[in-house]
Amino acid sequence: MAQAELKQRSVTPRRIKWGSVAPWLVLLIVAVIALWPMYWLYVTAFTPTTFSLKTPPDFFPVHADISNFQRLLSQATDYWSWGANSLTVSIVITLFHILFDTMAGYAFAKRKFPGRTILFWVVIGTMMIPTYVTLVPMYLVTQQLNLIDSLWAVILPGFANVFGIFLMRQYIQTLPTELLDAARIDGCGEMGVFWHVILPLCRPAVGALAIFTFVQHWNDFLWPLIVLQSSNHYTLSVGVASLQGEFTTDYGIIFAGAALAALPMIIFFLIFQRNFLSGVRMGAIKG
Repeated sequence: MAQAELKQRSVTPRRIKWGSVAPWLVLLIVAVIALWPMYWLYVTAFTPTTFSLKTPPDFFPVHADISNFQRLLSQATDYWSWGANSLTVSIVITLFHILFDTMAGYAFAKRKFPGRTILFWVVIGTMMIPTYVTLVPMYLVTQQLNLIDSLWAVILPGFANVFGIFLMRQYIQTLPTELLDAARIDGCGEMGVFWHVILPLCRPAVGALAIFTFVQHWNDFLWPLIVLQSSNHYTLSVGVASLQGEFTTDYGIIFAGAALAALPMIIFFLIFQRNFLSGVRMGAIKG
């Protein structure tokens, strides 16, 4: 009886628990929807223009080649300069964000001074001001500083960010204050506490902030378009947009330029993704 019962159990197929499968199906569908634009970007980049515009389009790279990239590098002679400019702007701004946003977040989270709460909410309130409202004042200041058509015109307005201050403040609030007191007892000043205690403990949040900042300024288009005038000073987003003709649009070259421009963002995210996820999760523990 025992052997027959065991045999019957082994033959009986397991029932699928749809309650546990459904979330994975939903996540799979959402992932496909989210990744589809990136997939279509690279399919079109590797498809010659004559085939990419046909109806219905090829959903798989049937006619794949590198002709679009060859034409891009032969016609857009400043393309690598655009990439170097975008990389310089994004890295410099990201480093300054990490420094200034973390320092401000530390002050709002752990330092006590008169008006701290009011000042914090005033800073947070500036997030409600639309970016377009500040374009004209920023342009006038940049013009008075003689920075038009230089990378400093793009870098200087991005030295700090309210969202970065908020993110770092929320994360630093979760750190034990006893660690800071112990460092002060050991002889550390405020800068010592910041460099040797706060920054090392904030690596997950710093990783999240670095990704947000790098991607935002790598993709920034409007402000660089306003202040940059020479082709060799363009960032990638402005340079790729300049490839569009007045009467015709070569989609092959544009998609090839966008495909190359997306690679650094993908690589940057893959490097810092662990810090990004843990920083966002742990920064939301305490408000």
